[in-house]
Amino acid sequence: MRYKFIIFIFIAFWVLMLTRLYHISIKSNFYYKALAKANIERKEFLKPIRGEITDRNGKLLAMNQIGFSLSIAPNLNNKHNRLNNAISVLIDTFPDLNRTVMLKVYKKHNSPYNHKYIKVVDFIHYSDMMGKYPKLSLSKDIKIEAETKRYYPYGRYGAHIVGYTGKSNKKENKKDIVVNEVGKTGKSGIERYYNKVLEGDLGYVLNKVTATNQAIEVLDKKDPKDNRNISLNIDIDLQKMIYKSFGKYTGVAIVMKTNGEILAAVSYPSYDPNMFVGGISFKNWKALQDDIHHPFTNKFIHGTYPPGSSIKMAMALAFSKAKPSVLDTDEKCNGYITIGHSKHKFRCWDRWGHGIVSLRRAIRESCDVYFYKKSLKVGIDAMAKNLRSFGLGVKTGVDLPREYSGIIPDKEWKMRRYKQPWYKGETVIAAIGQGYDLVTPLQIARYTSMVATSSLPTPHMARVVDGKVIKPEIKQMSFNKIHLSEIRLGMYDVCNTKSGTAFKTMKNLPIVVAGKTGTSQVTSIPQATKKRLKESELSYLRRSHAWLTTYAPYSNPKIVVTMLVEHGGHGGSTVGPIVANIYKWLYKHGYFK
Repeated sequence: MRYKFIIFIFIAFWVLMLTRLYHISIKSNFYYKALAKANIERKEFLKPIRGEITDRNGKLLAMNQIGFSLSIAPNLNNKHNRLNNAISVLIDTFPDLNRTVMLKVYKKHNSPYNHKYIKVVDFIHYSDMMGKYPKLSLSKDIKIEAETKRYYPYGRYGAHIVGYTGKSNKKENKKDIVVNEVGKTGKSGIERYYNKVLEGDLGYVLNKVTATNQAIEVLDKKDPKDNRNISLNIDIDLQKMIYKSFGKYTGVAIVMKTNGEILAAVSYPSYDPNMFVGGISFKNWKALQDDIHHPFTNKFIHGTYPPGSSIKMAMALAFSKAKPSVLDTDEKCNGYITIGHSKHKFRCWDRWGHGIVSLRRAIRESCDVYFYKKSLKVGIDAMAKNLRSFGLGVKTGVDLPREYSGIIPDKEWKMRRYKQPWYKGETVIAAIGQGYDLVTPLQIARYTSMVATSSLPTPHMARVVDGKVIKPEIKQMSFNKIHLSEIRLGMYDVCNTKSGTAFKTMKNLPIVVAGKTGTSQVTSIPQATKKRLKESELSYLRRSHAWLTTYAPYSNPKIVVTMLVEHGGHGGSTVGPIVANIYKWLYKHGYFK
């Protein structure tokens, strides 16, 4: 036994020795070879110029201002006060610079192993540098490099679409070598979604250097790939006009071609993206966060709202898909319904009732009882399944980051979310776009286009990306032609007949518009309430959201306009005048030929 133990120790010793010999003679060779190469070669990356963003007419939405950055040579801490001298030269030249900040940045990035100049000033405008460049260039401890700074000429008008760039963090630097070298990346909007395109590719210069890190020969060079530009479908003049039309209201407006091209998408109020480019102050950030109107929220893809009656066309089509004959019969509206033996009344907005209601009239006059009764014949699961196939409660696929899905509920969803069964009363509430229903305004615009054309488009902000034209993505849909025709006629009536809910504001336009108003409640109405208060009599945050979703021309749909005013009351009276002005602008500027 002792003999075996000695043999084991002997073998283990020689295995250890051979492993160590391999590491020193072979494996370490690669490490020291690479280290030696790094000592005689220096690779300097050449930064690409970030691509510009323009609207459909070539107007600049995101551009690069030309300027310079200032860096200080590394390892100056103990070299005859050279660090303080270099910083003093910078402050003498540019008195607004902060000595404390520059020292802090320098010390943070300085180390005995760092041979690169340390950037202490990110950007000096070109005009400010001219005339001062010769003096600064005389100091061997100061390095001046060409630099660009992002600028957004239209500021708040396009902020939620274009987005902004900002300083990158460690996680972003680790994921992208270009971001790591440039130190900036797209943080929101198009700037973020298409960041890999806009940022370009790094170039480099490979120099042979001396022991003191002085370049003596260029061994290789590769130019960066930059100026990868993006053209959007957005018409910034239309965007600006709509933004100014909101006035005292807050909300969303979307103008989209029926092929998915987004001409305008306004989330009001907004913010100035230029505040974020060099780093936003705590004061400005707190002001954005504390604003009750949420200017930083992109309401057309991050705002989720009860759709109210704006969902009724989709609901009718969902009924038709689930039970093909269910819409062939009219319903009687007495102003409310009850379910089973319950005394709870599910009311129509017209307390006296609409009488006998056909599908067309149900759309025109937005009869709630019609949809209550049909929903009980179809059931929530079939309703939800079809609504999702129409693009409601699911992401639209728009080329913007972090789009929200919203909620179109069914029995499984409620059990998963609340561990509770589904009730019939929740079905009838869902049928008029209330209860758990939550959608984004872009989903409403998208499905409105589907009703108008029988095609479900994928919305697109980008028109041309780095020279490549973005082709429309359209899914053909199949519907009962009679039911769809009645729904469209109902939408025509909404805007063009006296009993229509948007007739007063939409009747005298240069093109024929079809649409649907919606009023989505944000608070429930007690059963004991016999007479509802007018929206104007409620406090602001208790007022309903006002919807109006439309398309035109009625006979040959080309453009969809969808608008929501938060706590705006009724869609026809609040939203109608603004939507009418949008159509007048579109007609005047040649969008209807």
